[in-house]
Amino acid sequence: MNATTRLRQLLDSDSAGAPLILPGAPNALTARVVEEAGFEAVYVSGAGVTNTQLGAPDLGLLSLPELAYQVAAIADAVALPLVVDADTGFGNALNVQRTVRTLERAGAAAVQIEDQVSPKKCGHFSGKEIISQSEMVGKIHAAVEARTDEDLVIVARTDARAVDGLGAACDRAAAYAEAGADLLFVEAPTSREEMREITRRVPGKHVANMVEGGLTPLLPAEELREAGFSVALYANAAMRGAVRGMRTVLDHLRERGDTREAADLMISWKERQELVRKPQFDALDRRYAAAGPKEAR
Repeated sequence: MNATTRLRQLLDSDSAGAPLILPGAPNALTARVVEEAGFEAVYVSGAGVTNTQLGAPDLGLLSLPELAYQVAAIADAVALPLVVDADTGFGNALNVQRTVRTLERAGAAAVQIEDQVSPKKCGHFSGKEIISQSEMVGKIHAAVEARTDEDLVIVARTDARAVDGLGAACDRAAAYAEAGADLLFVEAPTSREEMREITRRVPGKHVANMVEGGLTPLLPAEELREAGFSVALYANAAMRGAVRGMRTVLDHLRERGDTREAADLMISWKERQELVRKPQFDALDRRYAAAGPKEAR
């Protein structure tokens, strides 16, 4: 079963384990850790890729080729379906079509488009602006028509809550669903009541974005399921945990001058090689070496 179909099945599942817990990974190594931990899908966060690859904030600085490169690397490293954050689609509806085709070829199982004015900002930053509802509906139509695999999931995000209020955000989400979006993402509701209002007013499958320190309350999975959310997104939790770990190891090195007593702060050499699949690569190397060179023709 291909990744797009697996993701569709995960989203259509009515199991007691819903919502789908969706951790983020900004690079292939993090995605390997997500897969190793037993999660069923992974989110390629625009913010995470921008933070790790550019050392910059989530302010619309990432380009489509930079994102596509990371998506291809992650798709090559894991078998998990990839939900890819494509920000505003990198332009108008025509650009969205190219974005969807590019990311689908790179290995995306879902592509997320949002209705901010470009250059966008993190959904939990102040000062956001949004395009018209009709323009975003056109982008969703373009995204739906661009996919070559009908199982590719189109995720429509609206940032209208911070600009025009919750009612406008719900109206937009409903319009995006009507345009063909498969998964709806109303960004940055500020209370439990608002979260429940979203799923009550707008039929369909919804994403809850759990941003530690952000505007939306952090709710346990069971409460999110009861509130009607299909996906619980933790876009940058792993990355933020990794930064804390890096700081701890570097503090140890700076203070002591070596890492001889830091083994408990790091994964072992063996764990590292297993994580990056060195045994599998070694087996392939032996297999191809045993085959010998082909006879000259």
